[in-house]
Amino acid sequence: MTQDVMMAADSGVTNCACKGIRRCLKCEHVKGKEHLEANEPKIVHHFLYDPETRLAIGKDAEAVPFPFPGIFLRENFISEEEEKKLISTMDQDVWNDSQSGRRKQDFGPKVNFKKKKVRLAGFSGLPALSQKLVLRMQQDSSLADFQPVEQCNLDYHPQRGSAIDPHLDDSWLWGERLVTINMLSNTTLTMSLERGLPELGLAEEVHVAVRLPRRSLVVLYGEARHRWKHAIHRDDVQERRVCSTYRELTPEFLPGGHQEELGAQLLNISLSFQGTPV
Repeated sequence: MTQDVMMAADSGVTNCACKGIRRCLKCEHVKGKEHLEANEPKIVHHFLYDPETRLAIGKDAEAVPFPFPGIFLRENFISEEEEKKLISTMDQDVWNDSQSGRRKQDFGPKVNFKKKKVRLAGFSGLPALSQKLVLRMQQDSSLADFQPVEQCNLDYHPQRGSAIDPHLDDSWLWGERLVTINMLSNTTLTMSLERGLPELGLAEEVHVAVRLPRRSLVVLYGEARHRWKHAIHRDDVQERRVCSTYRELTPEFLPGGHQEELGAQLLNISLSFQGTPV
C-alpha cells in the first residue's frame, strides 16, 4: 500500500467518489496522476484581492490593479468556542464522501437542476446551531433580508487531496448571495475568468486569490457570483478545513414569483432549524 493510499485510508476515505475529470489522491493512485493532468500549460495572470480597497492587486509589479466587485469579507465572524462547538456537532453526524476528496453534509431539498424540479421529501430544515448564525448575518445591512433555504457543510483534508474545481453555482433555484463560513484553517478562494479581461489588456485567463482567514465569513454576489468561477485548489488546503455555505432563493420562488408557493414551503421548513442531513 502506498503512502498516499494509507494517508487516505487514515482520513476515513473508503471509496473514491470522483466522477469525470475530478480527482483525489486515491483515484490518482488507481488511475495514474499523469493521465489526469492537463497536457498544455496555460498562461494565467495572477492577482490578490485586497479586502480594504476591494482591488485585485497584480502579483506582477507591472500589472494594473482593478476593482473586484461582488465580495464581502468579515473576519472573526464566529468565536473559537463557537467554532469548536460547531465542528463537534457536525462530527456527530455522518459525513458522506463527495467528489475531489471532499466529504459533505446537506441540509436542503433534493434538486434536479437539469429538469428544474425540487423535492421536499426528507428535507427537515437547517440545523439548530445555524439559527443564531443566520440572525448574526442578518445584522449586517447587506444581509438584512438574507433567508437561507439550504446549507451545505464541506470537509476538506490534505490527506485526501481535497479541492473543488472552478464552477458557477446554479442560478435557477439559488439566489443572488452565497454565504460561507470558513472554519478550522485559513485557505484561499480562487476566482477565475477563463476569457480574461481584454478591456484591461489581459487576453489570457485571470485568477484572483481571495484569502479566507479561519472563522471568517465571505459573501459572493454580483459579478463574483455570476461571472467569475470560484474554486479551492488542493495546494490551498494545508490542514483540515470545514466550511458551511448558505444559499437563498431566486425571485421566482419569492412573493410575486411563479413558484412563490413552493418557495414559501421551502423557507418554512428551512427556517424551522430542526434539520438533519439529507
